[in-house]
Amino acid sequence: MISRRGFLLFTAVVLLPVALSYGVDPARSLGLLFDVSVSNVNGTHMFRAIMGLYLAMAAFWVAGALHVQLRQAALWSVLVFMLGLAAGRALSLAIDGMPHWLMVGYLLVELVLGGAAWRLLKRPD
Repeated sequence: MISRRGFLLFTAVVLLPVALSYGVDPARSLGLLFDVSVSNVNGTHMFRAIMGLYLAMAAFWVAGALHVQLRQAALWSVLVFMLGLAAGRALSLAIDGMPHWLMVGYLLVELVLGGAAWRLLKRPD
């Protein structure tokens, strides 16, 4: 089984390309990936803010991997972050219907990572 440290580093690395796809050039990347139109400053601003949140969380998970005193809190933040995203996606599935296949893939990854964080939190050090 993966260590808490390894899991936090893995999760940060997995989140990096998602974060960058949302915020580096949202008009281009979101159009190519999801057929989402981002055509004004407000849309770009929102997706760059989301990128900032993802990058900040990933940085905290790296800090948790490197500093044992932050590890428990970092694992809790993975749990809340991933299952919060998954809950929003599940709600959207129920209300809005089936999204792009990659969004369904994100949901599965979020459920797996959230579940893994829960298992690691329950496991003794």
